[in-house]
Amino acid sequence: MTAYNVVRFRTKPGQEKAFVEAHQKIALDAKGFRKGALIKTGERTFCFVGEWNDMDSLAAARPSMIGILDTFRDMLEDLGGDLGVTDPVSGTVVAEIS
Repeated sequence: MTAYNVVRFRTKPGQEKAFVEAHQKIALDAKGFRKGALIKTGERTFCFVGEWNDMDSLAAARPSMIGILDTFRDMLEDLGGDLGVTDPVSGTVVAEIS
């Protein structure tokens, strides 16, 4: 069953361009990964949305995704509320809208 992961970020001041450029260079070669998109949601705020074949594929790729995050982690600002620099969620599709 199709799954998605969504991760919310806020960049440090002056890091937006470098953050976007870092994402433009990403090559996530993970089994089951279909596609992803980085979305600018506001002033220094972004969400990444990834589409996966299933939750097992997504879970298996977490170490690779953390490795990618580590390449730009220093560009991110703590989100507060004990979240750290990311606010990730994931799950399976329960309704599709077209």
